[in-house]
Amino acid sequence: MKTMRYRSKGQDVFFLEEILVKLGYKVYISEFFGRDTERAVKDFQQKQLLVVDGIVGPKTWSKLIEAQKDIITFNDKLLSEKDIEDFATHHNLELAMVKAVNEIESNGKGFLICGRPRILFEGHVFWRELEARGIRPMDYVSEKTKDVLYKKWTKKYYRGGSGEYDRLEKSAGISDKPAFHESAYSAASWGSFQIMGFHYKNLGYVSIDQFVAKMYEHEREHLTAFGAFITTTVFKGKPLIDWVKIKNWARFAEGYNGPGYKKNNYDVKLEKAYKKYSTP
Repeated sequence: MKTMRYRSKGQDVFFLEEILVKLGYKVYISEFFGRDTERAVKDFQQKQLLVVDGIVGPKTWSKLIEAQKDIITFNDKLLSEKDIEDFATHHNLELAMVKAVNEIESNGKGFLICGRPRILFEGHVFWRELEARGIRPMDYVSEKTKDVLYKKWTKKYYRGGSGEYDRLEKSAGISDKPAFHESAYSAASWGSFQIMGFHYKNLGYVSIDQFVAKMYEHEREHLTAFGAFITTTVFKGKPLIDWVKIKNWARFAEGYNGPGYKKNNYDVKLEKAYKKYSTP
């Protein structure tokens, strides 16, 4: 694991914050090393008789790994080289293409340390999904539900990590009508590639529950869903997978990530990763 400190960003920060929460610290799980995380790290270092500097280097990491070794339950659900090779063969893609897309477009890992698939709940999608099922969302808005049911997108209510499951279960439990369960689970993005649940039918799943059950099984299933998504999603006249095959990384990145792909240099990162994996 890399050394991190205040203002560090990335997947390692997310993993660190997951561990800290499991150890009882109240930190916001994201991909940003904020002051709350720094305070928690310093407290952990003090209790472990380490130098209290708020920097998570080799010594602090070793103590963290030792402290949480009994709480990680996803290590038997990780993507393997054979899974990548099988995917490449099935979709007639170069192995380097698949590895590049997996590296850049996945979220690093598809499971939380508790073993549940990684999710992000979107209250505005929940609103839309309820409407699609003939429910008037406004009738259910209150002080208690405003963090899970709202008309316009906002990240104000994101909790990150397992906190997103609290929001998901809260939304599904607003009413015992089946539409609330279906809408809630359709309003979350799931797994390594954060595929939105409402795509389940286009991806070949018979129900949202079948889709979710598959997301619980293995990162291999996350990759399978991703393959179905880029095969069935058409952008600029071509399925997304076709843009990969002709190495038009900009078109693929725009179709998968939206117009913000340029800001994040997804196309540049994809091309760079492809070249890396293509090199003998």
